[in-house]
Amino acid sequence: MAAVRRKFGDEYQAVGPAAGGGRRERQRFVDKNGRCNVQHGNLGGESSRYLSDLFTTLVDLKWRWNLLIFLLTYTVAWLVMASMWWGIAYLRGDLHRAHDDTYSPCVANVYNFPSAFLFFIETEATIGYGHRYITERCPEGIVLFLFQSLLGSIVDAFLIGCMFIKMSQPKKRAETLMFSRAAVVSQRDGKLCLMFRVGNLRNSHMVSAQIRCKLIKSRQTPEGEFLPLDQCELDVGFGTGADQLFLVSPLTICHEINSKSPFFCLSQRSLRSEQFEIVVILEGIVETTGMTCQARTSYTEDEVLWGHRFLPVMSLEDGFFRVDYSQFHATFEVPTPPYSVKEQEENLSLSSSWNSPVDNKTRKEKVCSLDCIDIAEEKNKLPFKLQKISSRKEDLPKRVLRMSSSNTGKTCSTGDLLNIQEMSSISNGEDSDDRIQLKALRMNAEA
Repeated sequence: MAAVRRKFGDEYQAVGPAAGGGRRERQRFVDKNGRCNVQHGNLGGESSRYLSDLFTTLVDLKWRWNLLIFLLTYTVAWLVMASMWWGIAYLRGDLHRAHDDTYSPCVANVYNFPSAFLFFIETEATIGYGHRYITERCPEGIVLFLFQSLLGSIVDAFLIGCMFIKMSQPKKRAETLMFSRAAVVSQRDGKLCLMFRVGNLRNSHMVSAQIRCKLIKSRQTPEGEFLPLDQCELDVGFGTGADQLFLVSPLTICHEINSKSPFFCLSQRSLRSEQFEIVVILEGIVETTGMTCQARTSYTEDEVLWGHRFLPVMSLEDGFFRVDYSQFHATFEVPTPPYSVKEQEENLSLSSSWNSPVDNKTRKEKVCSLDCIDIAEEKNKLPFKLQKISSRKEDLPKRVLRMSSSNTGKTCSTGDLLNIQEMSSISNGEDSDDRIQLKALRMNAEA
C-alpha cells in the first residue's frame, strides 16, 4: 500500500521543486486548455491495434507528421510507378530504338527514366500534353495503366480525405469557448454553491450544449484499496435541466453543496488542506458545420475562491445587450459562512431542538413526572402513622397538582412538590386536613 501511494499518490499531489517553502504546484490531470496529461506506455504487442485503424491514427497525428506522410506517400508512389514504366520500356528495348521511325514502341517518346516519370505524371494528373502516349501494340502497358488508375484513386481518396477531416475538426472551435480562470464558493438562494462561468466568443451558437463536471480525488476504500484518480460526478442540474445550456451570453454554472455533494464536509479552513481537481466538460454541436465540439478545463483547490462572486458582464444598450468580456474573470468578496454545510446543518438542528416549545414542554413534563415519582418513593419511607394519615385522606400531592393546574393552568414544579413533602413530613399527625390545604393554597399563591 505504501508503494502504491508513493507511485501514484505523491506524483499526483506535487511535482517540481518547492518555491520558497510554499505549496508546490502539483501535476494536473487536465490542463487549463483541455489537454489531458496522460501518456500510454509499455503497450507491447498491443501497438498493432493502431495499424488496424490506420485512418483514425493518421487523423490523430500532429500536423507536421500528417504533412510528412502526405508528401512521402505521393513521392514514393510516383517513383515506383515511373520505375515500372521505365522497366517495361527497358525490357522491350524501346530505350535503344526510340528514335527509329519504323519501330512502334510501347510508349512513344520515352527515352530514359525522366521521360518515363513525366509520362506517369501526365497520366496520373490527366494533363495530356499529347507528346507521350501508349500504343496499341503494348498489352502490358495497358494493364499497368489500369493498375495505375486504380491505385491513384485509392491513394487520393485516403490521403485527401484524411487531410480534409484533419482540417475540418472542430477542435479549434473550442478555442472560442471561454471558462473562468477560477471557481467561487458563495451563497445563492440561501444555499452554499460552487460556481464557475462559461462564455461563447462567436456569434454562431452551440446547438444542444451540455455541461458536465467530474471531481478527481484520491481516496482509500474501506477495504484498504487506494484509488489515485477516483472520478465522482458533480451535479450541475441534471434533474432540473440546468445542464442544458443556451449559450448566447456568459452563464454561471452552479453546483449546490448538499448532503449528496462530495463537498458536504468542505469548509473554508479544510479547503486549504484538500487536494482535488474539478474537470469541466462542455459539449455541443457547431452550428455552421454540424460537427460535435468538446471544450475542457479544470480547477484545482488553489483556484477555488471561498466567499467570492463573479462580477456582472451584461449591460443593456440601445436596442441590444452588451457583454463586457474584460470583466469575465473578475470576482469580488461577499459575506459567506466559513463553515461547511454539514456543520451548518448540525448547528441549526441543535439550536432548533433547544428553542422548540414542544421540546421544552416535553422536557418539563418529564421533569415533573420524575419529581412526582421521587415524592411517591419518599412517602413510602415515612413512619407508619403518617402513612396511615396520608392513606386515609385523598392523595395530597395529587390534590395539590389538580388545584394548581385548575388555578394557574401550568404544570407543577419540583420546588412545590418538595415543599409539600416537607410540610407533610413535619405535621406529625397533629395538623388537620383543613390546615394542610390552607398552607398548600398559600404556597401555590406565593409561587
